[in-house]
Amino acid sequence: MRPATTAVHAGRPPHQPDQPLNAPITMAATYVAGGQVEYGRYGNPTWTALEDAIGALEGGRCLTFASGLAAVATVLDLVGAEGVVVAPRHSYNGTIGQLADLESRGRVRARLVDVTDTAAFVAACEDAALVWLESPTNPALEVADISAIATGAHEAGAHVVVDNTFATPLLQQPLAMGADIVVHSATKYLAGHSDVQMGALVTGDDALYDVLKGRRDLLGAVPGPFEAWLTLRGMRTLALRVERAQANAAELADRLRAHPAVRAVRYPGFGAIVGLELADADTADHFQHGVELWVYATSLGGVESTLERRRRWKSEPETIPEGLLRLSVGIEDVEDLWADLARALEA
Repeated sequence: MRPATTAVHAGRPPHQPDQPLNAPITMAATYVAGGQVEYGRYGNPTWTALEDAIGALEGGRCLTFASGLAAVATVLDLVGAEGVVVAPRHSYNGTIGQLADLESRGRVRARLVDVTDTAAFVAACEDAALVWLESPTNPALEVADISAIATGAHEAGAHVVVDNTFATPLLQQPLAMGADIVVHSATKYLAGHSDVQMGALVTGDDALYDVLKGRRDLLGAVPGPFEAWLTLRGMRTLALRVERAQANAAELADRLRAHPAVRAVRYPGFGAIVGLELADADTADHFQHGVELWVYATSLGGVESTLERRRRWKSEPETIPEGLLRLSVGIEDVEDLWADLARALEA
């Protein structure tokens, strides 16, 4: 099946008489002993349905978590003492924050590199245990050569992880490009309605899957069944939402580039995140408080359009411009979205 069809049909009960079309919510912490699950921390039928769907889209086996950062932490926890982790310098600040915390305690050594310089990034992998990629990066929207970096990292003996939250498996499938693990903040596009906290890991390696599941079982960063059900329900419209939001983003990026108040526009040509650079922090702050339809909020990937100035967070790298706003373009009518942006820019 093509990805849009998979998003609709994967993870459903079998097509048999009297079976429901949708996987039910199984609210269970305790199971009768003697079976495969044994206890609520080890598995849940609602998680399984969601994991089947995400795994089918990414081309591997999926594990879901209580949040995207719980999934990130599970992977980073596998790095041995003082192991080197190579990552983009403009990675998601939650990931950078976890790396900084681990490094401050002598657990890992973090090496942050410009991901657009493929040769430099591959060179930095020489003694690495883990190579972390985002493409596009958050919030700089830089695109990595995943295949080339994965090849170089594997030659150096490192595992490769790709955060695919921005692109979604509809636009990019990192396992097919050489990655060992894919990470999602399923809070964002997969769930798609700004009402769920959820993370996911996907791998095509059965041995690695067992290791990751063992860590989830031990650490207990498991999702709730209701959240899993909401995420699976949201995924049924993933293809429609991504298609509409991406078309809106491309149109708005073109219009923003032509506006005299705009210093620069960052848009990689796919996805629904646009980087808008204004003159300085004060200008960007006035702008984000001047919109009416757009929502000033820190998350992304919902049906509604949101924006924020990223350097308002002290954890963002200093190489991110003070006037950079991250626009998460939703599925509204593009003319309404543009009218609101244009009004705020004029103001």
